[in-house]
Amino acid sequence: MHSTCRRHRWKLVVGLVVLLMALTALPASAWDEPGVPQPTPMRDAHPHPDPDPDADPDADPDPLAGLDLPDLALPDLATDPGSALGDLASGGRAPGPALAPGAPAAAGGPPSEPLTPAVTNPRMFHGLAFDTCMTPSLDTMRRWRSSKYGAVGVYYGGRGRACPHQPRLGHRWMKEVQRLGWRVLPVYVGSQSPCVVAGLKKTYRIGRHAWRQGAQEGRDAVRTARAVGIRAGSPLYLDMEAYKYRQKKCARTTLTFVRGWDRQVREKGYVPGFYSSADSGVAHMRAAARAGVRDLPAVIWFARWHTRPRLAREPVLRGSAWSSRRRIHQYAGNVKERHGGRTLVIDRNLVHAPVARIR
Repeated sequence: MHSTCRRHRWKLVVGLVVLLMALTALPASAWDEPGVPQPTPMRDAHPHPDPDPDADPDADPDPLAGLDLPDLALPDLATDPGSALGDLASGGRAPGPALAPGAPAAAGGPPSEPLTPAVTNPRMFHGLAFDTCMTPSLDTMRRWRSSKYGAVGVYYGGRGRACPHQPRLGHRWMKEVQRLGWRVLPVYVGSQSPCVVAGLKKTYRIGRHAWRQGAQEGRDAVRTARAVGIRAGSPLYLDMEAYKYRQKKCARTTLTFVRGWDRQVREKGYVPGFYSSADSGVAHMRAAARAGVRDLPAVIWFARWHTRPRLAREPVLRGSAWSSRRRIHQYAGNVKERHGGRTLVIDRNLVHAPVARIR
């Protein structure tokens, strides 16, 4: 009798085990309650962009499409004392990379970023400025002291300048305009984005080795600045005309070039600035800053025409990005003005940013 009971218990245990194994093998949908909609599985919050290089650039809203950048939750780089934008610190050394611990570096450059001296007490200007393609004569600059402008943008170097021959520009011109009370915003127009919009700039597109080319042109920007009397501690503004930054390969190449240029300028003791249209190059830099990319410009010069001059309310630069003493707004372009009997075709700018130190 006892052996019979044991056999029955053993068969019962084996049967329960077989039943449990069968139930666990059922698909999850077999457990759904009839008539109750089930939640849709979540997709990746940051899907990989369409790899088609010929896709419509306006169809992809991701400003960092194809750049393989880390998606990091970071404080705003313009105010974080540990950010890559620490060039304008009050003293000491520039902080380390603006990446979370253990985060990978962005593609396109060397993996490490050495500490470099911070620019202490840069010469600042807050007011209106103009820039014009051809360097004006000293007599014109003297007459224009009667205008509302206090600073002038000078296209001092770069292979992509619209006015490459500047017979008036030199060390003497720089010293004289400074003596007259002008402040100078040095602009370097180097190689342009592969997807640059302006037809005349397509001749100067960035080549295959973007980092190396950016570094070479960064060194050239410093050499040329020194030749016309622009001292270390001065800003050098890289002019990158409007480009289709949502095109993946183009965006990667352009950002790599800019980072290479910035690093060289920074390592030589100058402040790397960046000029572009608000809705292309500046939007691209802002997205890169949010992603924690290193070697970004320290000062932003954004072009948004047909609007009032304003520094704090630019939609692309929401929050505090490049806010305090780091912005220039070009709010009008190709306009004629006459002062002191001399007429120039200029762009108009509102500035709160570093200006050149002239020796």
